[in-house]
Amino acid sequence: MKGPAVFLAQFMSDSAPFDTLPSAARWMAEAGYVGIQVPTTDSRCIDLRLAAESQDYCDELAGTCREAGVEITELSTHLQGQLVAVHPAYDVAFDGFAPEAVRGKPAERQAWAVEQLHLAAKASRRLGLEAHATFSGALAWPYLYPWPQRPAGLVEEAFAELAKRWRPILDAFEEEGVDLAYEIHPGEDLHDGVTFERFLAAVDDHPRASILYDPSHYVLQALDYLEFIDIYHERIRMFHVKDAELNPNGRSGVYGGYQDWVNRPGRFRSLGDGQVDFSGIFSKLTQYGYDGWAVLEWECCLKHPEDGAREGAPFIAAHMIRQPERAFDDFAAGSDPALNRALLGLD
Repeated sequence: MKGPAVFLAQFMSDSAPFDTLPSAARWMAEAGYVGIQVPTTDSRCIDLRLAAESQDYCDELAGTCREAGVEITELSTHLQGQLVAVHPAYDVAFDGFAPEAVRGKPAERQAWAVEQLHLAAKASRRLGLEAHATFSGALAWPYLYPWPQRPAGLVEEAFAELAKRWRPILDAFEEEGVDLAYEIHPGEDLHDGVTFERFLAAVDDHPRASILYDPSHYVLQALDYLEFIDIYHERIRMFHVKDAELNPNGRSGVYGGYQDWVNRPGRFRSLGDGQVDFSGIFSKLTQYGYDGWAVLEWECCLKHPEDGAREGAPFIAAHMIRQPERAFDDFAAGSDPALNRALLGLD
């Protein structure tokens, strides 16, 4: 496993040191990070179209980061991925994720989002990256709770359409040799293991259809995030190290009662302040041979982001496991075929 790394999306701003990629990268390096995950919607970080077209630009971008003391771990198209599939109920809410020229034009907005994913595949390959982060978008999310009763075939139709939209994108990532890792996340049609399985079946087990594992979203769903690794470890290509807590009470539970983040029973926390068993997670990921990055995604309604970031790097480093080069009991091992047969009573 590689790290610690950090996702820049929640940190970039119009104020120094997070107003440019070089200064943000330096700040993160000084905080103890060796990698940064880059949001492609932020022009302060990357020109995605140019990155897809120009190897020289990508080499320069990577060099700038190395000079600052970090390397680029992955690119992210979370916001563009969301726009690949939008239920009309969310058109207005999600228009802000798109350029002004395509707002209010769902078909043009979707075409823009699809193009962005194709550009991201090329840019990731030029940067020498192995995986890419995104959202699946959602067509069926308004029908998550089965009341009123869902008509027969509604969910199947939604996932068939989702697969139809994503299959050409997955093929593009296959051509570039990059895994496409969907963050399993509420608000997306891919929000738990069952929905990921539905999608995977609909895209014929596409080899590039992968998972960005973020335990915080499983805590808020009361989902067993450790068993999730046991079940889906072969598809986990990315890891967001993010904490959360779920404290249901007599007034509110998983759904949150439309409350703001501070008052919700389920809320995101800075690393170490929530309920996630990171020792268990790092152990299981190590057990299954995960060799990607451990990336802090900071989202906390209580703690300042800079404090969360400074605490996050040593937290991740302390949980990373260096695997042994030999078994602990090798000193007592032997290799003697005759002895083996004798021990078994065969000779």
